[in-house]
Amino acid sequence: MEYCPNPAALERMLENLKALCTLPGPSGHEAPVREAIQKLVSPYADETRLSPLGNLLVFKKGKKAASHKVMLDAHMDEVGFIVTFIDEKGYLHVEPLGGIDPRVVLGKRIRIGQKGLLGVFGCKPIHLQSPEERETVTPISSMQVDIGAKNREEALQYVSPGDTGVFDSEFHSFGSGFYKAKALDDRAGCALLVELIQSGELPYDAWFSFSVQEETGGTGAQTAAFSLQPEYAIAVECTTAADVGGVAKEDQVCRARQGAVISFMDHGTIYPPHLIRMAMETAKEKGIPAQLKEGVYGGNDCGAIHPTGTGVQCITVSLPGRYIHSGASALHKTDLCACREMLLALVERLAGGQCCR
Repeated sequence: MEYCPNPAALERMLENLKALCTLPGPSGHEAPVREAIQKLVSPYADETRLSPLGNLLVFKKGKKAASHKVMLDAHMDEVGFIVTFIDEKGYLHVEPLGGIDPRVVLGKRIRIGQKGLLGVFGCKPIHLQSPEERETVTPISSMQVDIGAKNREEALQYVSPGDTGVFDSEFHSFGSGFYKAKALDDRAGCALLVELIQSGELPYDAWFSFSVQEETGGTGAQTAAFSLQPEYAIAVECTTAADVGGVAKEDQVCRARQGAVISFMDHGTIYPPHLIRMAMETAKEKGIPAQLKEGVYGGNDCGAIHPTGTGVQCITVSLPGRYIHSGASALHKTDLCACREMLLALVERLAGGQCCR
């Protein structure tokens, strides 16, 4: 059963999500995304700051003054590629920015640089491969990006080592309430935070961090937390939903259409049990679809936030996203709505001092 208590909010989130997903913003090169978010939130924000690393920090007054400082964090960067070498034939050699499975790369289009130069990932044609090569996954470092240049000299007129690229992918709806795009991890989180700032429904004052470089280590969120020194932090993420064909139930991690995902542990953070209980009890009380993340996988900005200063109590609220870290990740509108309501409820509990150990 679909969950959408606020259709107008969903419409705004989808409009902003489409705008943000189509922008390039690999780790360390988030400026186009940050500029777009700043335009979206500035008319509604009470204070905005730009940090030295490139985080956008936003303060929004709520209906009441907060008794406990809360920071909500979503990262602006997406996985991508960086050009390392241009060979004599004009092909580009690249390395990944963030974790990318090479099996989702071959044959895909890439857009390079702020001007969006088009390239195509290629390797030895299957007709020329040995049986052994056909059974081996080609590493990204062994692929070439073809930009149509006749030689190195021509390629250098358009691209240089150090330039970055992202998957070339459009935003589309499909099926019954699904949306597909690149960079849903974590432009979906960014769209949720933008909506909370724009909505006027924030129950208490809160800080929002649109952070950089999560996919390469979480350095942006670490500096945001150091700057703001919150008591509580909520990482708003997109996490792996493996509810697809061929995956055993115990390995599916989380499932689309079943609501906000709450983590109890990942490779960077052990989450405070009282916060997990509070989140799940709040979801039940308010009728918000929610699920626990079933497994210890990955990591997010909480891994960088929670040891900052004297320590920050963290919780992660994630959207269940299928096929993340590819050019065709997918999420469902029910989960977008559930995460919005969960975030409002958590801000009310945390900032209002309604969370007990």
